[in-house]
Amino acid sequence: MNKKRVYQISQEVKKSLSDIIQNKVKDPRIPEIISVSHVEVTNDLSFAKVHISIFSTDVEMDEVLEGLNNAKGFIKKELSKSVKLRAMPDLIFIGDESIELGIKMAKLIDEVNNGDK
Repeated sequence: MNKKRVYQISQEVKKSLSDIIQNKVKDPRIPEIISVSHVEVTNDLSFAKVHISIFSTDVEMDEVLEGLNNAKGFIKKELSKSVKLRAMPDLIFIGDESIELGIKMAKLIDEVNNGDK
């Protein structure tokens, strides 16, 4: 499939998944502040890797991923209502640690800069 078309589908899936996970999934393991940072849909549209970021230090990423995997059927059904595709891709949830790594890097840079003074 055309790379541009796959990218457009990925962006549409990302937008819809963000709304579904934040507003419709009612699982206590999933925090209120959660973000779908990136979605990669395969060329044949059979799989979608969904990268998830959480902004809470109280919740473990493993628990969040377990909650999302348990709600996968519901999420897929809701996704099929908003994104019109012949076959809905199978969702693979992956924890994204990039925000946490960015915060750690910023702290390290601040420590180095403050140590020079």
